[in-house]
Amino acid sequence: MGRPSTGRTQSPSAMAGSALWFGAVFSPRLSISMVYQLLGDIKLEFDSSHAAYREETYQRVLDLDTATAKVKYSVGEVEFTREHFASNPDQVIVTRISGSKSGSLSFTVFLDCKLHHHSYVKGNNQIIMEGSCPGKRIPPKVNGNDNPKGIQFSAILNLQISDGVGSIHILDDKKLKVEGSDWVVMLLVASSSFDGPFTKPSDSKRDPTSESLRTLNSIKNLSYNVLYTRHLDDYQNLFHRVSLQLSKSSKRVRKNEYLKMKELFSCATSLYVGSSGDESVSTAKRVKSFQTDEDPSLVELLFQYGRYLLISCSRPGTQVANLQGIWNNDIEPAWDGAPHLNINLQMNYWPSLPCNLRECQEPLFDYISSLSVNGSKTAQVNYEANGWVVHQVSDIWAKTSPDRGQAVWALWPMGGAWLCTHLWEHYTYTMDKGFLENKAYPLLEGCALFLLDWLIEGQGGYLETNPSTSPEHTFIAPDGKSASVSYSSTMDMAIIREVFADFVSAAEVLGKSDDDLIERVRKAQARLYPTKIARDGSIMEWAQDFEDPEVHHRHLSHLFGLFPGHTITVEKTPDLCKAADYTLYKRGEDGPGWSTIWKTALWARLRDSGQAYKMVKHLFNLVDPDREGDFEGGLYSNLFTAHPPFQIDANFGFSAAVAEMLVQSTMKELYLLPALPRDKWANGCVKGLKARGGVTVNICWSEGDLDEVGIWPMNQHSIARLHYRGITVAVKLLPGKVYTFNSRLRCVKACPLM
Repeated sequence: MGRPSTGRTQSPSAMAGSALWFGAVFSPRLSISMVYQLLGDIKLEFDSSHAAYREETYQRVLDLDTATAKVKYSVGEVEFTREHFASNPDQVIVTRISGSKSGSLSFTVFLDCKLHHHSYVKGNNQIIMEGSCPGKRIPPKVNGNDNPKGIQFSAILNLQISDGVGSIHILDDKKLKVEGSDWVVMLLVASSSFDGPFTKPSDSKRDPTSESLRTLNSIKNLSYNVLYTRHLDDYQNLFHRVSLQLSKSSKRVRKNEYLKMKELFSCATSLYVGSSGDESVSTAKRVKSFQTDEDPSLVELLFQYGRYLLISCSRPGTQVANLQGIWNNDIEPAWDGAPHLNINLQMNYWPSLPCNLRECQEPLFDYISSLSVNGSKTAQVNYEANGWVVHQVSDIWAKTSPDRGQAVWALWPMGGAWLCTHLWEHYTYTMDKGFLENKAYPLLEGCALFLLDWLIEGQGGYLETNPSTSPEHTFIAPDGKSASVSYSSTMDMAIIREVFADFVSAAEVLGKSDDDLIERVRKAQARLYPTKIARDGSIMEWAQDFEDPEVHHRHLSHLFGLFPGHTITVEKTPDLCKAADYTLYKRGEDGPGWSTIWKTALWARLRDSGQAYKMVKHLFNLVDPDREGDFEGGLYSNLFTAHPPFQIDANFGFSAAVAEMLVQSTMKELYLLPALPRDKWANGCVKGLKARGGVTVNICWSEGDLDEVGIWPMNQHSIARLHYRGITVAVKLLPGKVYTFNSRLRCVKACPLM
């Protein structure tokens, strides 16, 4: 991502699926992406006394352990409290507002929306808002004579007040006024007419209001405590799988505190906003002071925040996480709030496997399946090729054709291929053969078919791509002019090399190695244009050693083979790793949040803990949203990551990058603390990280040295060798047992898995 735009941040408390997309029809040859938009707002109006709240009492907290946002403040002697959570099992946003004094709560509430809508009161305690998205983008216009029907939507707000205390009145037939209550519970449910990417909005048979009413009727008689308990059970089942605790030095930590860390309990984490006079320190102040205090607990917080965000926005049945995720608050969001496939969408899902959130990937795989359907049409119409293809920008309609605009970002047919690497990765972490056979393999097969047709024979007998770009980057052509289109960019070839290797490996697992297509891929593998080293010792970004007019460019496309790919490794390609090291040095530290995080992961793969931590520290720069144009990268006060403007990808990527610093793996090798900044995180424990081969890993270390590691495999073909700072030990792990190893990697205990 990189075309300039503007945007703002908003509170991280939101409901999955509470934003909408335009509906439109597109040509497979060339089309524009549609826009992700917010549904609306709950507006609360209090009397003037609330504007005179005591500032020293104000607190705003997001508790990551419970996925609950809380606000507290006092007016006179009355303390007012608001609690918000979005329940996945019940598909409702729940808000509870209360006052510490009986009968002290009064306010007016209504629903509002920036799209075409109308609202009305139903009964004496419900507000219904119905509306529609535009059927086409303005600007730019799809077709001057085209006026298609857009997605229809509905939201219903239901109020419950304290028994026998207070009353509800109707205002203007669209507002509800609460007077003299102890507490109010508000339930918000919503639905739309979207019926999948292959059904036009005008053809949808879904009735959003009826669906919303059904959802509401199924839960409106449940108490707040019951709804909260169901929410907690669902959320904590995912969130509590991983815990992380870090400290600078045990000399600064009391012994009993360090022993608690070794117990590997999940830590309670929260984002806090308070008054200057409060004893607690606000999140903004913590971010601002990180450059001097380098507080490891803030790293813990941001790590878990990324996991919380992914749990909150990507669950089975939801849409994929896009550029701003469900936290977009603009009708015209930066870069349309669309899934961008040249780094951003992929980074959104980097933490799902190592950070033990495999279920959160399901929307991505559903999305890839939809892309493959439209992508087969694009492959045929645009390229007369077999298989399926996706370019850089997509949307909820699974757009696969090139986007409008310049070739430097629009002409890049590798988006689908990159996504396919996530399919094989899912298998390597989960060892789910059914997934590999039924979901992953057919998609990999279609992708391989397109890539074989896309490759052409070039000089020296190599198979190459032509035309080819390196995402969003230009070079100086031999005639001295700026250009972006060449042949066989390093990223093109690295992605193809990765997909072919994944496809062949999948075939071996499924007993399909003798298939004719696999044989074609094997022959092509040996002829792929290789990754080359430039005259200055860096990795070449293009097939020729062109002059780079922007050496500090945000993208690191030519290092795909190092991370997230696996074709450049410390063990097997030391010369390319040395060149990758210099490439990162040339690129520098500055860049958008997602670029900072990609650099963190790349340095971690090179086992350079110092440089990896340097990039972690670089991210902790507090961004002022009122002058965000002065910043590059950084964090907003609510820990959202900045391009700027706000983009969610670096939040997810941060969790994955930290995990990469602590654990790296192949199907047979497990590397412990490979990029641990020993002087910065001298002591720590991490519990529940996942490694390839279907392995769960717990690690404790003290004063920068490994103390203890626990491993439990889920498959008999799990890890064969453990590695730690020059020590390599062959192991045989059986499923159903937890193995404990000491600092010398000697197995000291093997217990049945409880």
